Amino acid sequence: MKHSAGVLLYRWRQGELEVLLVHPSGPYNRRAPWSIPKGELDPGEDPQQAAVRETEEETGLRPAGKLIPLGQVRYRKSRKQITAFAALAPEEREPRCASWEVDQAQFLPVEEALRRIHPDQAPLIHRLLEHLQKTDSKQQSS
Repeated sequence: MKHSAGVLLYRWRQGELEVLLVHPSGPYNRRAPWSIPKGELDPGEDPQQAAVRETEEETGLRPAGKLIPLGQVRYRKSRKQITAFAALAPEEREPRCASWEVDQAQFLPVEEALRRIHPDQAPLIHRLLEHLQKTDSKQQSS
């Protein structure tokens, strides 16, 4: 089974939460769903290291904050497993297609991201929203 790792970078723009997604390159991927930046682990590499490396390789961005574990998802058809993390995106930096593997890299409002993302990865966005909601609730009760 293939094992990949990636980071769901997020930011707020004009009070709206946005997440970074990438689109795979190639004519055969024209209608393919979008994804979090991710890739396979190198031998001996832990998922956290691979997630940061792959995100930077595909988008040119490194997480600005600490990594928040989002757990794993598994593709229903291929059984591919993805270990995911979330992190704040670096301020004032925009993504770029830093690898031949992607032809688009964009911050998208959450609702748009949920329409574009591979359905098996959608739980990652929902887990980020739950985490942010819990964090906000804790801050308000302090």
